[in-house]
Amino acid sequence: QVQLVQSGGGLVQAGGSLRLSCVASGATSSIGGMGWFRQVPGKDRELVAVISSGGTTDYGDSVKGRFTISRDNAKSAVYLQMNSLKPEDTAVYYCAASRFLIPLSAGRYDYWGQGTQVTVSS
Repeated sequence: QVQLVQSGGGLVQAGGSLRLSCVASGATSSIGGMGWFRQVPGKDRELVAVISSGGTTDYGDSVKGRFTISRDNAKSAVYLQMNSLKPEDTAVYYCAASRFLIPLSAGRYDYWGQGTQVTVSS
């Protein structure tokens, strides 16, 4: 089993920045890809960014050029730096871990963090 604990998030004005962190514990050697998803009420979870254990990344189209995912394998941690935030980025953000290399769909993830609210005011 793997446990994921998130930190960061909160309220920020449009154009501002926030950084999310997620630390894994437990059977961390089983983790392949790690990612960030977000969800607003009434919609499915949306891929924000994913990173493999080797550092290969992929991003959702709506955040490319603004968000950066990074990973510290020694700390079993993954981070999401969010810049130039927009009101449409408002959502609950979830950290996730997968046994697959670089999974792009939520269904391919085995473990999830508790979620953290990000609110961007206009």
